[in-house]
Amino acid sequence: MHDDDLLARAKAWLAEDPDADTRAELATLIDTGDRAELTARFSGTLQFGTAGLRGELGAGPLRMNRAVVIRAAAGLAAYLGKQGHDDGLVVIGYDARHKSEEFARDTAAVMTGAGLRAAVLPRPLPTPVLAFAIRHLGAVAGVEVTASHNPPRDNGYKVYLGDGSQIVPPADADIAAEIDAVRSLNDVPRPTTGWQTLGDDVLDAYLARTDAVLAPDSPRTARTVYTAMHGVGKDTLLAAFARAGFPTPTLVSEQADPDPDFPTVAFPNPEEPGAMDLAFAKARETTPAPDLVIANDPDADRLAVAVPVTEPGGTGTDWRMLRGDEVGALLAAHLVTRGAHGTFAESIVSSSLLGRIAEKAHLPHEETLTGFKWIARVDGIRYGYEEALGYCVDPEGVRDKDGVTAALLITELASVLKEQGRTLLDLLDDIAVEHGLHATDQLSVRVEDLSLIAAAMHRLREQPPARLAGLPVTNAEDLTRGTDTLPPTDGLRYTLDGARVIVRPSGTEPKLKCYLEVVVPVTAHADLPQARATAQDLLAALKRDLSAAAGI
Repeated sequence: MHDDDLLARAKAWLAEDPDADTRAELATLIDTGDRAELTARFSGTLQFGTAGLRGELGAGPLRMNRAVVIRAAAGLAAYLGKQGHDDGLVVIGYDARHKSEEFARDTAAVMTGAGLRAAVLPRPLPTPVLAFAIRHLGAVAGVEVTASHNPPRDNGYKVYLGDGSQIVPPADADIAAEIDAVRSLNDVPRPTTGWQTLGDDVLDAYLARTDAVLAPDSPRTARTVYTAMHGVGKDTLLAAFARAGFPTPTLVSEQADPDPDFPTVAFPNPEEPGAMDLAFAKARETTPAPDLVIANDPDADRLAVAVPVTEPGGTGTDWRMLRGDEVGALLAAHLVTRGAHGTFAESIVSSSLLGRIAEKAHLPHEETLTGFKWIARVDGIRYGYEEALGYCVDPEGVRDKDGVTAALLITELASVLKEQGRTLLDLLDDIAVEHGLHATDQLSVRVEDLSLIAAAMHRLREQPPARLAGLPVTNAEDLTRGTDTLPPTDGLRYTLDGARVIVRPSGTEPKLKCYLEVVVPVTAHADLPQARATAQDLLAALKRDLSAAAGI
């Protein structure tokens, strides 16, 4: 872009920018003539898709800011109007990140100005409370301002429709077209009053609904250590645990309260290395010893679970994070034992073990594309999960992943097993013997240059591997063409004898993600140590060979 054009765009943006912080930031960039930074902010627009918007905070159309949010809200309002929802209710929630409350307030103003009714949650609350509120209040849409577990510099804008599920095509493209049609912020009416700020009634209703997750007569004895990861989950989770009658979780005090700078973690994601270190330290010093460590991500729609393990030689206790696929299988087995009916659903990147559990229980099972926007839409869904720590255990209440109700259910299961003198690891062993050992892992590559991801995908498409980990690739599928059961998506799936690999770009982060699974037959508990060793060797070889094939 020519320098004059770049400066003209930046000055036009500055003239409309409603936020003093980003105005000052942009004015400095213009004054100093920082071409590289201006190009990075004005060489396009942040694209609205099925994940809504997500990006780094800052001035300009390629950053998250009030001007971008106002345009997104105006596009959503126009879309809702064309769907016949001229005066429908839009519920708006937000987390505790920088600018989240301002983005929520701007959204309410735009909806009100467009003739819709807007209601804002009373304070920063978990995303599942917003997903619940949409259905509970009969809204036509909902907006959650959150960047979930992204770095502190990011924020995002997640859109739900009236069924309480996140948007899917073609709604995303239709909303994006309406956003593009907004010419000037001066054309967007934004009254300063007229919307409703909800009281605690909606939160109380959500908490009352959490009662449905647990069996009425189940034991409630498992002790937990809990971290909110500097997010908004603490108060809601503690209230839900108190209602259920579980022992009060021991808090990781350094991470208990909201802090948009996430000072104790490199990334506020329980899956990231080091993120759980403080929680494990708290568990080691807590007496009586906890049965579980549980963690939410910052908007509390995900759940991480860790269990105590005896160190080699019996010298003490350490803690092991369970993989999302392990928690997914445990919750499924628990629901089967409780007599659940309905469809068990998962995304294609999650373990095939769920299908085996469902088949053995004579329950329907479906695979979807990645993301709860797809999982939650499965007809007759009773339970859905995704390997990235997302679990939908009460789809009638929350048609999305919910880290609070999932925490209740896994703690109930731990309590049931505790009464039997058993643990979650014992149940995982039983599941492996019954269905085969399903071991999963992930090769995840974070990049600064997004072209590296496109190059890796191109290389794999042009030169698909014939063998991985010494196993022949029996089927190589390019998922951009779709399948009999899946719409097209940017991904590759390789089927091997006793293994499966899926490669896809992340939808929310600058990462290439490779999902690996191996299945090792097991006939008795005594076979498990050797089966696990075999599985780990295969997973390591898959990582090595796939990395070489992709050139990453």
